[in-house]
Amino acid sequence: MSTKLKVPFSKASISEEEEKAVLDVIRSGWLTTGNVTLEFEKEFSNFMNSSVVNNNVQSLAVNSNTSGMILAMHACGVKAGTHVITTPYTFVSTAACAKHLGADVVFCDIEKDSYNIDADKIQEILEENEKTHKYNFSAIVPVHIAGTVCNMKKIMKLAKKYNLKVIEDAAHSFPSLTDMGYAGTIGDAGVFSFYATKPLTTAEGGMICAKEPALIKNMQMMRLHGMDRTTWDRYTSPKASWMYDIVAPGYKFNLPDILSALGRVQLKRTQEFYEKRKHIAEIYNREFSKLDFVEIPPDCQGNAWHLYLLRLKLDKLKIDRDDFSKQLQTSGIGISMHFIPLFHFSYWQGLDSSFTKENYPNAEDHFIRTISMPLWPDMTEEMAYMTIDAVKKIGMENYAG
Repeated sequence: MSTKLKVPFSKASISEEEEKAVLDVIRSGWLTTGNVTLEFEKEFSNFMNSSVVNNNVQSLAVNSNTSGMILAMHACGVKAGTHVITTPYTFVSTAACAKHLGADVVFCDIEKDSYNIDADKIQEILEENEKTHKYNFSAIVPVHIAGTVCNMKKIMKLAKKYNLKVIEDAAHSFPSLTDMGYAGTIGDAGVFSFYATKPLTTAEGGMICAKEPALIKNMQMMRLHGMDRTTWDRYTSPKASWMYDIVAPGYKFNLPDILSALGRVQLKRTQEFYEKRKHIAEIYNREFSKLDFVEIPPDCQGNAWHLYLLRLKLDKLKIDRDDFSKQLQTSGIGISMHFIPLFHFSYWQGLDSSFTKENYPNAEDHFIRTISMPLWPDMTEEMAYMTIDAVKKIGMENYAG
Protein backbone atom coordinates (compact mmCIF):
# COMPACT_ATOMS: atom_id res chain seq x y z
CA MET A 1 0.00 0.00 0.00
CA SER A 2 1.34 3.42 -0.96
CA THR A 3 1.89 6.07 1.69
CA LYS A 4 -0.73 8.80 1.86
CA LEU A 5 0.79 12.15 0.91
CA LYS A 6 0.12 14.58 3.74
CA VAL A 7 2.23 17.50 2.51
CA PRO A 8 2.83 17.84 -1.26
CA PHE A 9 6.27 19.02 -2.30
CA SER A 10 4.78 21.73 -4.50
CA LYS A 11 1.38 22.88 -5.72
CA ALA A 12 0.60 25.83 -7.96
CA SER A 13 -1.70 28.53 -6.60
CA ILE A 14 -4.48 28.95 -9.18
CA SER A 15 -7.48 31.18 -8.49
CA GLU A 16 -10.70 31.81 -10.37
CA GLU A 17 -9.05 34.84 -11.97
CA GLU A 18 -6.48 32.62 -13.70
CA GLU A 19 -9.25 30.25 -14.81
CA LYS A 20 -11.27 33.13 -16.25
CA ALA A 21 -8.25 34.60 -18.06
CA VAL A 22 -7.51 31.27 -19.75
CA LEU A 23 -11.17 30.73 -20.64
CA ASP A 24 -11.36 34.22 -22.17
CA VAL A 25 -8.48 33.32 -24.51
CA ILE A 26 -10.11 30.01 -25.46
CA ARG A 27 -13.36 31.80 -26.31
CA SER A 28 -11.55 34.54 -28.24
CA GLY A 29 -10.65 32.20 -31.07
CA TRP A 30 -6.95 33.14 -30.95
CA LEU A 31 -4.99 30.52 -29.03
CA THR A 32 -1.37 30.84 -30.12
CA THR A 33 1.07 33.72 -29.64
CA GLY A 34 -0.77 37.01 -30.05
CA ASN A 35 -1.83 40.14 -28.23
CA VAL A 36 -2.12 38.47 -24.80
CA THR A 37 1.51 37.38 -25.00
CA LEU A 38 2.56 40.86 -26.15
CA GLU A 39 0.81 42.33 -23.11
CA PHE A 40 2.45 39.76 -20.83
CA GLU A 41 5.87 40.79 -22.16
CA LYS A 42 5.11 44.48 -21.57
CA GLU A 43 3.83 43.86 -18.05
CA PHE A 44 6.84 41.71 -17.17
CA SER A 45 9.16 44.44 -18.47
CA ASN A 46 7.32 47.04 -16.39
CA PHE A 47 7.74 44.87 -13.30
CA MET A 48 11.46 44.38 -13.86
CA ASN A 49 11.90 48.10 -14.60
CA SER A 50 10.19 49.01 -11.33
CA SER A 51 13.64 48.75 -9.74
CA VAL A 52 15.38 52.13 -9.74
CA VAL A 53 18.46 50.39 -11.15
CA ASN A 54 16.82 49.14 -14.34
CA ASN A 55 14.80 51.33 -16.68
CA ASN A 56 15.24 49.81 -20.13
CA VAL A 57 14.72 46.06 -19.70
CA GLN A 58 12.81 44.38 -22.53
CA SER A 59 11.17 40.97 -22.17
CA LEU A 60 10.54 38.15 -24.61
CA ALA A 61 8.19 35.27 -23.78
CA VAL A 62 9.30 31.73 -24.64
CA ASN A 63 7.93 28.24 -24.15
CA SER A 64 10.54 27.22 -21.54
CA ASN A 65 13.61 28.41 -19.69
CA THR A 66 15.59 25.95 -21.82
CA SER A 67 14.50 27.51 -25.11
CA GLY A 68 15.15 30.95 -23.65
CA MET A 69 18.68 29.95 -22.67
CA ILE A 70 19.35 28.67 -26.19
CA LEU A 71 18.14 31.95 -27.69
CA ALA A 72 20.12 34.06 -25.21
CA MET A 73 23.30 32.05 -25.71
CA HIS A 74 22.95 32.20 -29.49
CA ALA A 75 22.44 35.97 -29.42
CA CYS A 76 25.47 36.36 -27.12
CA GLY A 77 27.80 34.51 -29.50
CA VAL A 78 27.87 31.05 -27.92
CA LYS A 79 28.65 28.71 -30.81
CA ALA A 80 30.98 25.97 -32.02
CA GLY A 81 34.56 26.76 -31.12
CA THR A 82 33.64 28.74 -27.99
CA HIS A 83 33.40 27.80 -24.32
CA VAL A 84 31.09 28.88 -21.51
CA ILE A 85 31.75 28.78 -17.77
CA THR A 86 28.92 27.48 -15.61
CA THR A 87 28.24 25.38 -12.54
CA PRO A 88 27.84 21.60 -12.24
CA TYR A 89 25.23 22.25 -9.52
CA THR A 90 22.24 22.93 -11.77
CA PHE A 91 19.57 21.24 -13.81
CA VAL A 92 21.08 19.65 -16.90
CA SER A 93 19.52 22.11 -19.36
CA THR A 94 21.86 24.96 -18.36
CA ALA A 95 24.91 23.20 -19.77
CA ALA A 96 23.01 21.27 -22.44
CA CYS A 97 21.92 24.53 -24.10
CA ALA A 98 25.55 25.38 -24.81
CA LYS A 99 26.09 21.92 -26.29
CA HIS A 100 23.02 22.34 -28.52
CA LEU A 101 24.80 25.34 -30.04
CA GLY A 102 28.02 23.38 -30.56
CA ALA A 103 29.91 25.06 -27.71
CA ASP A 104 31.83 23.37 -24.92
CA VAL A 105 31.38 23.80 -21.18
CA VAL A 106 33.99 24.49 -18.52
CA PHE A 107 32.62 23.80 -15.06
CA CYS A 108 33.37 25.79 -11.93
CA ASP A 109 32.68 24.58 -8.38
CA ILE A 110 30.15 26.28 -6.12
CA GLU A 111 30.83 28.29 -2.99
CA LYS A 112 31.50 26.37 0.20
CA ASP A 113 28.64 28.01 2.07
CA SER A 114 26.10 28.38 -0.74
CA TYR A 115 24.77 26.55 -3.77
CA ASN A 116 25.85 29.24 -6.23
CA ILE A 117 28.88 29.30 -8.52
CA ASP A 118 32.06 30.55 -6.86
CA ALA A 119 33.14 33.85 -8.47
CA ASP A 120 36.64 33.49 -7.02
CA LYS A 121 37.03 30.17 -8.80
CA ILE A 122 35.74 31.73 -12.04
CA GLN A 123 38.55 34.25 -11.68
CA GLU A 124 41.09 31.44 -11.21
CA ILE A 125 39.86 29.73 -14.39
CA LEU A 126 40.09 32.94 -16.41
CA GLU A 127 43.53 33.86 -15.07
CA GLU A 128 44.88 30.39 -15.84
CA ASN A 129 43.44 30.58 -19.33
CA GLU A 130 45.33 33.85 -19.91
CA LYS A 131 48.49 31.78 -19.61
CA THR A 132 47.43 28.64 -21.47
CA HIS A 133 44.89 29.95 -24.02
CA LYS A 134 43.26 26.53 -23.76
CA TYR A 135 39.71 27.85 -24.01
CA ASN A 136 37.93 30.40 -26.17
CA PHE A 137 35.47 31.75 -23.64
CA SER A 138 32.37 33.55 -24.89
CA ALA A 139 30.15 33.71 -21.80
CA ILE A 140 29.74 33.14 -18.08
CA VAL A 141 26.46 31.48 -17.12
CA PRO A 142 25.72 31.92 -13.40
CA VAL A 143 22.74 30.00 -11.96
CA HIS A 144 20.82 31.55 -9.07
CA ILE A 145 19.99 28.43 -7.07
CA ALA A 146 16.77 28.19 -5.02
CA GLY A 147 16.15 31.93 -5.26
CA THR A 148 19.49 33.10 -3.84
CA VAL A 149 21.56 35.37 -6.06
CA CYS A 150 25.12 34.75 -7.23
CA ASN A 151 27.96 37.20 -6.59
CA MET A 152 27.00 39.27 -9.61
CA LYS A 153 29.20 42.25 -8.71
CA LYS A 154 32.35 40.19 -9.11
CA ILE A 155 31.00 38.18 -12.05
CA MET A 156 30.15 41.34 -13.97
CA LYS A 157 33.56 42.80 -13.17
CA LEU A 158 35.27 39.67 -14.51
CA ALA A 159 33.08 39.68 -17.62
CA LYS A 160 34.05 43.26 -18.38
CA LYS A 161 37.75 42.56 -17.86
CA TYR A 162 37.75 39.51 -20.14
CA ASN A 163 35.18 40.82 -22.63
CA LEU A 164 32.63 38.08 -21.94
CA LYS A 165 28.85 38.03 -22.02
CA VAL A 166 26.90 37.14 -18.86
CA ILE A 167 23.76 35.04 -19.28
CA GLU A 168 21.89 34.56 -16.02
CA ASP A 169 19.97 31.34 -15.52
CA ALA A 170 17.31 32.94 -13.35
CA ALA A 171 14.91 29.99 -13.39
CA HIS A 172 14.64 30.08 -9.58
CA SER A 173 15.06 33.77 -8.87
CA PHE A 174 11.81 35.62 -9.36
CA PRO A 175 11.40 38.10 -7.82
CA SER A 176 14.94 38.60 -6.48
CA LEU A 177 15.62 42.30 -5.98
CA THR A 178 19.23 43.33 -5.25
CA ASP A 179 21.23 46.56 -5.20
CA MET A 180 22.09 45.83 -8.84
CA GLY A 181 18.44 45.39 -9.83
CA TYR A 182 16.39 42.25 -10.21
CA ALA A 183 18.27 39.00 -10.79
CA GLY A 184 17.87 38.20 -14.47
CA THR A 185 18.39 41.85 -15.47
CA ILE A 186 21.97 42.31 -14.25
CA GLY A 187 23.86 40.47 -17.01
CA ASP A 188 23.59 40.81 -20.77
CA ALA A 189 20.58 38.48 -20.72
CA GLY A 190 18.62 36.63 -18.05
CA VAL A 191 16.14 33.80 -18.45
CA PHE A 192 13.28 32.88 -16.11
CA SER A 193 11.28 29.67 -15.84
CA PHE A 194 7.50 29.54 -15.49
CA TYR A 195 7.35 25.77 -14.99
CA ALA A 196 4.55 24.42 -12.77
CA THR A 197 6.61 24.53 -9.56
CA LYS A 198 8.07 28.01 -10.04
CA PRO A 199 7.11 31.20 -8.13
CA LEU A 200 5.21 32.36 -11.23
CA THR A 201 3.78 29.66 -13.47
CA THR A 202 2.32 29.40 -16.96
CA ALA A 203 2.41 25.57 -16.62
CA GLU A 204 5.30 25.55 -19.11
CA GLY A 205 7.06 28.67 -20.26
CA GLY A 206 9.68 31.28 -19.56
CA MET A 207 10.84 34.84 -20.18
CA ILE A 208 14.07 36.37 -21.45
CA CYS A 209 15.16 39.80 -20.24
CA ALA A 210 17.78 41.95 -21.93
CA LYS A 211 18.58 45.64 -22.38
CA GLU A 212 20.49 45.72 -25.66
CA PRO A 213 18.04 46.14 -28.58
CA ALA A 214 20.24 44.09 -30.91
CA LEU A 215 20.04 41.09 -28.59
CA ILE A 216 16.26 41.38 -28.29
CA LYS A 217 15.88 41.70 -32.07
CA ASN A 218 18.03 38.62 -32.66
CA MET A 219 16.18 36.51 -30.09
CA GLN A 220 12.78 37.66 -31.30
CA MET A 221 13.63 36.65 -34.85
CA MET A 222 15.18 33.30 -33.85
CA ARG A 223 12.26 32.49 -31.54
CA LEU A 224 9.94 31.80 -34.48
CA HIS A 225 11.66 30.06 -37.41
CA GLY A 226 13.84 33.04 -38.30
CA MET A 227 10.82 34.92 -39.72
CA ASP A 228 10.97 38.66 -40.13
CA ARG A 229 7.32 38.96 -39.00
CA THR A 230 5.45 37.59 -35.97
CA THR A 231 2.33 35.45 -36.37
CA TRP A 232 0.21 38.15 -34.71
CA ASP A 233 1.51 40.76 -37.16
CA ARG A 234 0.93 38.50 -40.16
CA TYR A 235 -2.73 37.95 -39.29
CA THR A 236 -3.66 41.40 -37.99
CA SER A 237 -1.70 43.78 -40.21
CA PRO A 238 -3.03 45.14 -43.54
CA LYS A 239 -0.01 43.53 -45.22
CA ALA A 240 -0.77 40.11 -46.70
CA SER A 241 -0.50 37.41 -44.01
CA TRP A 242 1.38 35.03 -46.29
CA MET A 243 4.19 37.48 -47.01
CA TYR A 244 7.30 37.01 -44.90
CA ASP A 245 11.00 36.36 -45.22
CA ILE A 246 13.21 33.79 -43.47
CA VAL A 247 16.44 35.49 -42.50
CA ALA A 248 17.98 32.71 -40.35
CA PRO A 249 17.40 29.03 -39.44
CA GLY A 250 15.39 29.79 -36.31
CA TYR A 251 13.49 27.73 -33.76
CA LYS A 252 9.89 27.23 -32.58
CA PHE A 253 10.12 28.69 -29.07
CA ASN A 254 7.09 31.00 -28.81
CA LEU A 255 4.67 31.10 -25.84
CA PRO A 256 0.93 30.72 -26.69
CA ASP A 257 -1.68 33.19 -25.49
CA ILE A 258 -3.42 30.52 -23.38
CA LEU A 259 -0.31 30.19 -21.22
CA SER A 260 0.42 33.92 -21.26
CA ALA A 261 -3.07 34.59 -19.89
CA LEU A 262 -2.24 32.44 -16.90
CA GLY A 263 1.09 34.24 -16.49
CA ARG A 264 -0.45 37.73 -16.56
CA VAL A 265 -2.65 36.95 -13.57
CA GLN A 266 0.18 35.20 -11.75
CA LEU A 267 2.39 38.26 -12.30
CA LYS A 268 -0.16 40.45 -10.51
CA ARG A 269 0.01 38.05 -7.55
CA THR A 270 3.80 38.10 -7.33
CA GLN A 271 4.07 39.91 -3.99
CA GLU A 272 1.35 37.72 -2.48
CA PHE A 273 3.19 34.57 -3.52
CA TYR A 274 6.51 35.89 -2.26
CA GLU A 275 5.17 36.83 1.17
CA LYS A 276 3.55 33.42 1.59
CA ARG A 277 6.70 31.54 0.62
CA LYS A 278 8.80 33.74 2.88
CA HIS A 279 6.43 33.13 5.81
CA ILE A 280 6.79 29.35 5.53
CA ALA A 281 10.57 29.71 5.13
CA GLU A 282 10.71 31.81 8.31
CA ILE A 283 8.85 29.10 10.23
CA TYR A 284 11.25 26.50 8.89
CA ASN A 285 14.29 28.63 9.75
CA ARG A 286 13.11 29.26 13.29
CA GLU A 287 12.31 25.62 14.05
CA PHE A 288 15.14 23.92 12.15
CA SER A 289 17.68 26.26 13.79
CA LYS A 290 16.86 24.49 17.08
CA LEU A 291 18.08 21.14 15.71
CA ASP A 292 21.79 20.34 15.76
CA PHE A 293 21.61 17.69 13.02
CA VAL A 294 20.49 20.05 10.22
CA GLU A 295 21.58 23.38 8.70
CA ILE A 296 19.14 25.95 7.37
CA PRO A 297 19.66 27.16 3.78
CA PRO A 298 21.95 30.05 2.87
CA ASP A 299 20.24 33.43 2.64
CA CYS A 300 21.03 36.65 0.79
CA GLN A 301 19.61 39.96 -0.34
CA GLY A 302 16.75 39.31 -2.72
CA ASN A 303 16.21 35.66 -1.79
CA ALA A 304 13.03 34.59 -3.64
CA TRP A 305 12.64 31.46 -1.49
CA HIS A 306 11.77 29.32 -4.48
CA LEU A 307 13.18 26.21 -2.76
CA TYR A 308 13.98 25.35 0.82
CA LEU A 309 17.23 23.36 0.73
CA LEU A 310 17.71 21.71 4.11
CA ARG A 311 21.21 20.34 4.74
CA LEU A 312 21.86 17.36 7.01
CA LYS A 313 24.85 17.21 9.33
CA LEU A 314 25.77 13.65 8.50
CA ASP A 315 28.25 13.36 11.37
CA LYS A 316 25.29 13.77 13.73
CA LEU A 317 23.23 11.00 12.11
CA LYS A 318 23.38 7.24 11.72
CA ILE A 319 21.71 7.40 8.29
CA ASP A 320 22.57 9.18 5.04
CA ARG A 321 20.57 11.65 2.99
CA ASP A 322 18.88 8.94 0.92
CA ASP A 323 17.61 7.03 3.96
CA PHE A 324 16.47 10.26 5.61
CA SER A 325 14.57 11.17 2.43
CA LYS A 326 12.88 7.78 2.20
CA GLN A 327 11.70 8.05 5.79
CA LEU A 328 10.28 11.52 5.10
CA GLN A 329 8.38 10.14 2.13
CA THR A 330 7.12 7.22 4.23
CA SER A 331 5.88 9.83 6.71
CA GLY A 332 3.80 11.42 3.93
CA ILE A 333 6.09 14.40 3.29
CA GLY A 334 6.74 15.26 -0.35
CA ILE A 335 10.41 16.03 -0.97
CA SER A 336 12.80 16.44 -3.88
CA MET A 337 16.52 16.83 -4.65
CA HIS A 338 18.08 19.99 -6.11
CA PHE A 339 20.32 19.13 -7.79
CA ILE A 340 22.19 16.04 -8.86
CA PRO A 341 25.53 17.58 -9.96
CA LEU A 342 26.22 16.98 -13.62
CA PHE A 343 29.39 14.99 -12.92
CA HIS A 344 27.13 12.15 -11.73
CA PHE A 345 25.64 11.73 -15.23
CA SER A 346 27.19 9.37 -17.77
CA TYR A 347 26.95 11.79 -20.72
CA TRP A 348 28.93 14.52 -18.97
CA GLN A 349 31.38 12.04 -17.46
CA GLY A 350 32.12 10.76 -20.96
CA LEU A 351 33.15 14.20 -22.20
CA ASP A 352 35.95 14.75 -19.69
CA SER A 353 37.67 12.18 -17.48
CA SER A 354 38.53 14.91 -14.97
CA PHE A 355 34.88 15.84 -14.49
CA THR A 356 34.49 13.96 -11.19
CA LYS A 357 33.17 14.67 -7.72
CA GLU A 358 36.71 14.85 -6.37
CA ASN A 359 37.37 17.97 -8.44
CA TYR A 360 34.17 19.71 -7.32
CA PRO A 361 34.15 19.03 -3.57
CA ASN A 362 31.71 21.77 -2.59
CA ALA A 363 29.10 20.65 -5.11
CA GLU A 364 29.45 17.04 -3.96
CA ASP A 365 29.27 17.95 -0.27
CA HIS A 366 26.08 19.94 -0.74
CA PHE A 367 24.52 17.23 -2.91
CA ILE A 368 24.97 14.35 -0.45
CA ARG A 369 23.56 16.42 2.44
CA THR A 370 20.64 18.29 0.85
CA ILE A 371 16.90 17.60 0.81
CA SER A 372 14.42 20.00 -0.83
CA MET A 373 11.54 20.48 1.59
CA PRO A 374 7.92 21.36 0.71
CA LEU A 375 7.46 25.08 0.00
CA TRP A 376 4.61 26.65 -1.98
CA PRO A 377 2.34 29.70 -1.64
CA ASP A 378 -0.84 28.03 -0.33
CA MET A 379 1.02 25.70 2.04
CA THR A 380 -0.49 26.04 5.52
CA GLU A 381 1.34 26.52 8.80
CA GLU A 382 -0.09 23.15 9.85
CA MET A 383 1.66 21.53 6.88
CA ALA A 384 4.89 23.31 7.74
CA TYR A 385 4.79 21.98 11.29
CA MET A 386 3.93 18.48 10.06
CA THR A 387 7.08 18.65 7.95
CA ILE A 388 9.16 19.98 10.85
CA ASP A 389 7.84 17.29 13.20
CA ALA A 390 8.70 14.57 10.68
CA VAL A 391 12.28 15.89 10.37
CA LYS A 392 12.60 16.05 14.17
CA LYS A 393 11.28 12.52 14.66
CA ILE A 394 13.54 10.95 12.01
CA GLY A 395 16.55 12.89 13.23
CA MET A 396 16.10 11.93 16.88
CA GLU A 397 15.44 8.27 16.05
CA ASN A 398 18.65 8.16 14.02
CA TYR A 399 20.76 10.51 16.13
CA ALA A 400 24.45 9.70 16.45
CA GLY A 401 25.33 12.52 18.82
